[in-house]
Order: sequence, then C-alpha cells, then structure tokens
Amino acid sequence: MEKSALSEYSSRLISGRVVSGAESRRKLALLPCLLGLVVFSAVSWGQAADSNQPPATDPQGTTTTPPAHPRANDTYVIGDDDVLAINVWKDQELTRTVTVRSDGRISLPLVGEMQAAGRTPAQLEEELKAALVGFMTDPQVTVIVQTINSRKFNVLGEVVKPGSFLLNADTTVVDAIALAGGLKEFAKKKDIYIIRQGPNGAETRIAFNYANFVKGKRGKKDTGVNIQLRPHDTVVVP
Repeated sequence: MEKSALSEYSSRLISGRVVSGAESRRKLALLPCLLGLVVFSAVSWGQAADSNQPPATDPQGTTTTPPAHPRANDTYVIGDDDVLAINVWKDQELTRTVTVRSDGRISLPLVGEMQAAGRTPAQLEEELKAALVGFMTDPQVTVIVQTINSRKFNVLGEVVKPGSFLLNADTTVVDAIALAGGLKEFAKKKDIYIIRQGPNGAETRIAFNYANFVKGKRGKKDTGVNIQLRPHDTVVVP
C-alpha cells in the first residue's frame, strides 16, 4: 500500500511539473506579442503628441514651413499711396511695409525699382518672385494691401468742407455731400453733377438733382438715383 501510494504521489508530482512547464512555455511564447503591443502603443502615443506640437523650427528659430497669410482680393488694382505689406519667407531684409509712390513704383533691396500701381496683389507677387529667382531658391512672396489710399473722390464747390476723401466703402453722392459737411446756404441743389473719367481718359458729366432726390422725384436730366461713386470721381456743387 505504501509503495502504491508513493507511486501515485510521484506520478502526480511529475504530471504537475509537466503541466507547469507547458504553461511556462505558453507564457514565454506570448511575451514577444506583449512587448510588440507595448511598443506599438508607445509609438502611437508619440505620434499623437507630435501632432499637437508647434511647427518645427530651424536653429535660427524660424519655422520650416511657410506661414499662412490672409489673401487680399485679387481683383483689387493697386494704386498710388496704397500701403503694401510684402512678406518674403525666411528673409527679414525683404519683408517690409512699403508705400506706393506717386509714380506708381516701389523700391526693394535686390529687386530695386518695380511698378506696383496697376497690378493686382497676385500679379505683383509673381513679378517679385521672378525678380528674386536669381538671388534665392524658390522664393515665397506674399503681397497684402494693408491700407487703401488710392481710392479717392473729390467734392468741390458750395459745401462746408470741400476736399479729397477716401473711397474705402460704398459711397454715394449724398454720402459724399455729408462727408463734405453738407451743402452751403446758396448751393444750387438742382445743378449738382459728377465728373467721371473713362478708361480712355475722356470725361463725362452725370447730373444729380439733390432737390428732386430728397423729394423722391425724377427730373428730365437726372435719373433720380443716389449715384454710386467710383474712384477719382469729382462731385461738383455749383
């Protein structure tokens, strides 16, 4: 009986060792998978963290990707006295604010004199890029009209404050008279007119009867409409 019990005990012990060894091998086989999962999680977390970081910078502290700039309306035509913000990426010498001179030109280092008036911001950008190709590789240029000073109109004659005014928003004849301080006592309200210069340089006169407009009437020579002004229009109040 003692031998039989001893044999049974030995068998169980050996069997237990075998099972324990099999479990250990399974655990060892799973270890590379667990390590791979940990590494993958760490890499994914790092990429997510990097996506929230600011743009990379070079040793001088400038960004390695071109900054985004708001675009001006490319249909706008630059004129004399307009203030332009010119940005050349990674070049502080050329990045500056310039005013278009009365001759329609601007001056920049390396580029020298360049015609700006009569160009749209996009056209001026392309011309600046072409001029800078000989000095740098793939120049990135942005032109923004910072201040519009070229869109002006004039009010002359029997108004309180005759002069030149900026046309920065939709402005009508009545708006112009108000900006000029209003009509004087002896102004001829029925004989106001606008001098407008055409593309070929020819001038036309557009009649505006202020008295009829206020009363909501339409005369023989005027349309009765509160005329919208254009750049370089001149309102004359006899």
